[in-house]
Amino acid sequence: TEAGVKYFKRVWSAILAYMIQRISGTLLSKKTNALILEVAGGISFRIFASPHTLSVLPAVNTHVLLFTYLHVREDALELYGFPNEAELDLFEKLISVSGIGPKSAMGVLGVAKTDQLIAAINEGRTELITRASGIGKKTAERVVLELRGKLISPGGSQETLTLMESDMELEETLMSLGYSRTQAKTALQKIDPNIQGFKERLKAALQGMKR
Repeated sequence: TEAGVKYFKRVWSAILAYMIQRISGTLLSKKTNALILEVAGGISFRIFASPHTLSVLPAVNTHVLLFTYLHVREDALELYGFPNEAELDLFEKLISVSGIGPKSAMGVLGVAKTDQLIAAINEGRTELITRASGIGKKTAERVVLELRGKLISPGGSQETLTLMESDMELEETLMSLGYSRTQAKTALQKIDPNIQGFKERLKAALQGMKR
């Protein structure tokens, strides 16, 4: 019966979601918001990823390992990938907030590094969260209301937020020079963490782009 088929689909989808925890293979290509990964047997998966994840991945045709989340819809199965468990955990916390789906959560993750986003949420800095595509002020306020104090920040909040704000300014500066947001984020990921100051970090980012 139709009801039986729907039940079978729900059960099978739940089993798949539980089974696919990590996935590794050869990175075939990177797209704007996703990547193509080839696993054993020549099977390839399309995996949605945040700009941050895409920026930290190695070059095409190299081996990568991603932590994954399978989003089950009635008409589709969508696989989301993350470079570490911390980013996956934040993603799962975000989609637990009313009104935030996987696409919106990926938009939030694309704003900054995981520790910076956690600091922004814990400090109630909604204006930093609204930089995500599709996330408005009311939704950002809901994120802060539901998650504030429930996320563990690995470092000092104020210092982390200062760096986050500086990197956002750097990103905007690089984009004003003609670079794409993805290029800017990739350049920021490559800056030596010991380099301090806006001008010094901007210089390092530009030098990294020339290589």
